[in-house]
Amino acid sequence: MNTKVSAIPRSDGFTGRASAVIRSEGDVSERIDRDRRRLVGAAALTLAAAPLGLLEASQARDGDSRELAAIGRATDWINSPPLTAANLQNKVVLVQFCTYTCINWLRTLPYVREWARKYQKDLTIIGVHTPEFEFEHNLDNVRRAMQQLRVEHPIVLDNDYSIWRAFKNEYWPALYLLDARARIRHRHFGEGEYQQSELAVHRLLPDGSRPNGFVAVNGTGVEAAADWANLRSGETYLGMRWSESASTQRWPFSGAWTVGRQAARLSKPSGRISHRFHARDLHLVMGPSRPGSQIRFRVTLDGQPPGGARGLDVDVRGDGVATEQRMYQLIRQPGPIVDCRFEIEFLDAGIEAFALTFG
Repeated sequence: MNTKVSAIPRSDGFTGRASAVIRSEGDVSERIDRDRRRLVGAAALTLAAAPLGLLEASQARDGDSRELAAIGRATDWINSPPLTAANLQNKVVLVQFCTYTCINWLRTLPYVREWARKYQKDLTIIGVHTPEFEFEHNLDNVRRAMQQLRVEHPIVLDNDYSIWRAFKNEYWPALYLLDARARIRHRHFGEGEYQQSELAVHRLLPDGSRPNGFVAVNGTGVEAAADWANLRSGETYLGMRWSESASTQRWPFSGAWTVGRQAARLSKPSGRISHRFHARDLHLVMGPSRPGSQIRFRVTLDGQPPGGARGLDVDVRGDGVATEQRMYQLIRQPGPIVDCRFEIEFLDAGIEAFALTFG
């Protein structure tokens, strides 16, 4: 049930780090477990599933893989016809869980893109798109996002979380490397440790195919590595379903907002969201509530146009237009990084705002 916000009181908002969303098989109700969703780089984990040559305990025999079986049952694919368990037999497979508004996943893309190019003969890369927000369930939305992001490897839609559950996964992003006998040999959760993951690929390739060295990438735009030394702000969700994790942030809204389960929706023009943060980058997951609408907005930083601190989705005056539901980069500061007050004013009604993320 939505909560109508008319007269805006002072209240607590929330800032949270990562959590995992576990959806039930019936409706899309969630169990939210804070600190287990999107791992920041400093908290990323790399786990060796087993020493080379040993079976993982959960797999009883060669090729008996519930993980590949779950992938094989999926019906909606992008960039590929459906891949079955039989298609993937005797292949080295890299599986990465993603959702297209996740900034942490976006920053891994330069590496995955280069791995797909470098190892195309010997490694099958599959992106498992397990959505967080409702609009990320839409096949057309995911297809458009993957085209915009220049993702060319196979993407399978996991709207019912069946592949997520088969892998017993808890994170976006998460990487799993399976050998030719369908055994999980390497796991990595979050960003970073790219050379270790690539070295794990090397070890599973045929002797004659093992290359020297590692891919060299330089991410740009939203794919640029975070400025971890200056990143002191955590993700801030704007819907009521996250309110149990409210902490010290003040109420961020002014105007005619309706705060729903996943997002806050603006019913009249001139609504604002403001937030004090400490980070190089600031992003907002948002979009029009009606497909095809265009919502004008204006961004300020400490009350001034952002100028050289503008993100990719605004001009130097801070003006931008939201045309689809996705992550928008609003601020990228050139430095030095200090505490700042961000504000976004929507000049038109009809925006849905989901989450603030930082980098």
